[in-house]
Amino acid sequence: MLWVNGTAHASSDGLDRGLEFGDGLFETMAVIAGRIRLLERHLDRLEAGCARLRIPCPARALLVSELSRAAAAPSVGMIKLVVTRGQGGTGYRYTDGAPAHRYISAQPMRARPASYATDGIRVQLVSTRLGWQPLLAGLKHLNRLEQVLARAELTDEVAEGLMLDQAGHLVCGTFSNVFAVIHGALVTPALTRCGVVGSMRGALIEAWHATHHAVEVRDVQPDELQAASEVFVSNALIGVWPVTRLDSRQWPVGPIARQAQAWISQW
Repeated sequence: MLWVNGTAHASSDGLDRGLEFGDGLFETMAVIAGRIRLLERHLDRLEAGCARLRIPCPARALLVSELSRAAAAPSVGMIKLVVTRGQGGTGYRYTDGAPAHRYISAQPMRARPASYATDGIRVQLVSTRLGWQPLLAGLKHLNRLEQVLARAELTDEVAEGLMLDQAGHLVCGTFSNVFAVIHGALVTPALTRCGVVGSMRGALIEAWHATHHAVEVRDVQPDELQAASEVFVSNALIGVWPVTRLDSRQWPVGPIARQAQAWISQW
């Protein structure tokens, strides 16, 4: 027997493992004029995540068809795709070969101040730490409780929180990846132990490499930001937001962030 919001159902056999165990992945994509930005990059990450979790990934052609149809609906600015292992298995043990379930939601773009992109944002270091789990590092899996707790720490004046791992390394924002120009070098934290490898992060790194601009992907100590000449965050929905304040440290909006925004406007 299963009860949902107080209503009895005959069986709980059909409960999705994504709901039960967070056994799945998701992609959140920006829709611009009816088209999904960085669609192929999102699907590449989804397929890689499904392979690592041993979830049968829905066929790419099917996903492209369904996502494109959703993106073409009026007033759509963002799409969320969730792929779960579906149903079956006993407890944590899953049934091999069971078909994955896919969920697509389409909605208007979330309202955020335009000044975040033009004038920059204020950030803070949050106290919630990211746990190490290399088997899941980089994946956009369904367990986002660390980010939920971290986001709850922020006041209305702070647009994003910067998260550290258990060893005190800077990893990411609560919903973004972090870049900084430190002693003249463009740096972004390595995501081998935790964190999400963002689709926008990957596209920007590739763009910089194409212009022969090196990007250092390495462990970053939060104190290194004090020596940075510019800091900015990125994700698939927001593009790039320059960071102009962390505690008492302030930065101007820098040329590297502006170059990244110019690329994104072309994409």
